[in-house]
Amino acid sequence: MRAWFPYPLLSTALLGIWLLLNQSVAPGTLLVGLVLSTVLAWVAVKLQPKRSHLNRLRTIAGFVLLVAVDILRSNIAVAGIILRSRGQAVRSGFVSVDCDLQDENALAVLACILTATPGTAWLEYDSRQKKLLVHLLDLEDEPAWRRTLERYEASLKEIFQ
Repeated sequence: MRAWFPYPLLSTALLGIWLLLNQSVAPGTLLVGLVLSTVLAWVAVKLQPKRSHLNRLRTIAGFVLLVAVDILRSNIAVAGIILRSRGQAVRSGFVSVDCDLQDENALAVLACILTATPGTAWLEYDSRQKKLLVHLLDLEDEPAWRRTLERYEASLKEIFQ
């Protein structure tokens, strides 16, 4: 049974979501939901990342607080840019930053942080050159952004490596 449903809770949750989205328990909807939930569970088996060992729980707590404060500051800055944008041109652009993170999970966390931070977007990571390409809405203080990204990288290295 485990071969057919490698993640029974995931399959059940996906089937439930499918039925709720379709608002029907008709046989056809149920059959398609069963097939999709089973196939997606098999896909999840293939996508399993390597396990990371988290170190230094105090560092994690401090890092979460730091990111939350940075996201709050970024929200305020983006609101200011939007409100004053009629009178001034916004200087946005791309920044390439050296990023020496080895752990896939640390890179994923960094991508989530940059995506969740208003005014920033993770665009590309070149693993051969160890370069991260980020789009910034406000490039007025590019060195400050570089320092922020380096600070994130240092904290993530300490946590994941």
